[in-house]
Amino acid sequence: MTKQEKVQFVIDTLNELYPEVPIPLDHKDPYTLLIAVLLSAQSTDVKVNQITPLLFEVADNPYKMVQLSVEEIREIIKPVGLSPMKSKGIHGLSQILIDKYNGEVPASLEALEELPAVGHKTASVVIAQAFNIPAFPVDTHIHRLMYRWNLTNGKNVKQTEKDAKRLFPEDHWNKLHLQIIWYGRQYSPARGWNLDKDIITKTIGRKSVIVQYLAKKK
Repeated sequence: MTKQEKVQFVIDTLNELYPEVPIPLDHKDPYTLLIAVLLSAQSTDVKVNQITPLLFEVADNPYKMVQLSVEEIREIIKPVGLSPMKSKGIHGLSQILIDKYNGEVPASLEALEELPAVGHKTASVVIAQAFNIPAFPVDTHIHRLMYRWNLTNGKNVKQTEKDAKRLFPEDHWNKLHLQIIWYGRQYSPARGWNLDKDIITKTIGRKSVIVQYLAKKK
């Protein structure tokens, strides 16, 4: 298969498996999505979805959020990990949204990346999922799969994102990034991976990854 045929195979397979893709984090607007994505760093979506209802019950917009102290926010979000940094970030960015953007989340990657505790990946997710602006947020799932599929030699998520944007058509980015996350969890996880169930890696995967997998199975 040519590189282009491989890319098409990935798109076709994922569209077949996931014609509709739900956003894994529960939210109701750009602000609650931003907070949920920020909380999901080094945590699981399941854990975040358990905690956000408790937080949003008390404060589901920046005006209510800044009425809480950093300590109060931290107390609620503690189970998701990194709570000291995240609680400061949530309080700080909420204040900036009020002061600078009339309490609204800006639909700009650059503006989002300037907010405390908001990195490139978080900003990309919000841009893609809240505003439907093409972006390709790369998390560890996507990074692992793009490498397994021999579509990147990326040593880091930055390089993998560059390769993904170069290979996949822009109008597919927002859906694809979610499809790959779901596929990674279901068929191509980091642990407990079964190559027989992983049709994409089995068909187009990097030779060295497959050889290594088969050697371990012996």
